[in-house]
Amino acid sequence: FFFLNTLPLLPINEFKMVLTKTKVIDGRDHLLGRLASVVAKELLAGQSIVIVRCDEMCVSGSLVRNRVKYASFRNKRMATNPRKGPFHFKSPARMVWRTIRGMLHQKTARGQEALSRLSTFEGIPEPYDKQKRVVVPAALRVMRIKPGRDYTVIGVLANTIGWKHLDLLKTLESKRKAEAAEFYEKKKEKDILRKKAIAAASGELAKVDAVLSAAGY
Repeated sequence: FFFLNTLPLLPINEFKMVLTKTKVIDGRDHLLGRLASVVAKELLAGQSIVIVRCDEMCVSGSLVRNRVKYASFRNKRMATNPRKGPFHFKSPARMVWRTIRGMLHQKTARGQEALSRLSTFEGIPEPYDKQKRVVVPAALRVMRIKPGRDYTVIGVLANTIGWKHLDLLKTLESKRKAEAAEFYEKKKEKDILRKKAIAAASGELAKVDAVLSAAGY
């Protein structure tokens, strides 16, 4: 498995993820189980990972089917004292977190340390909205599910079982996207001005460029 955020795909040996700085994965349009398996493996290897936009991750199957499955899952509890668990989360971020926890030996010290390296969020909060985000091609829905097959967005599923923050999240995300678009327009204007400045000074810098090119710069 390897990570990237631009096409075309590069050979797998050009991507090194383990024991680098924290990776921020954009969970949008990823399949829950396939992404969780990749993340669990990297957590055990020592990588710190943050998953954002967990509400836009997917599971295969229709919404009706997944609602029935989750209703059955929520009925699983301790017969004598349900307050002791198991606990079933309603928020998408905690659903993703619990899925990954099930793929770690979380009752051992190694598993607990691996789980401590994981963070999950709905939307893209600060400071991750200004950091580079990557995807996992092996877990993308468009790569793993045939066109036309039913799938369910986790945020919609969570909203039907009692999660109450979908409307708030849409408001925050629309605000974030508007700010990001404004920042990008300003960045493009700066790039245009920079290119004009370089073109205007190209005659004056010709001798300097010749010396730098001769020196290998």
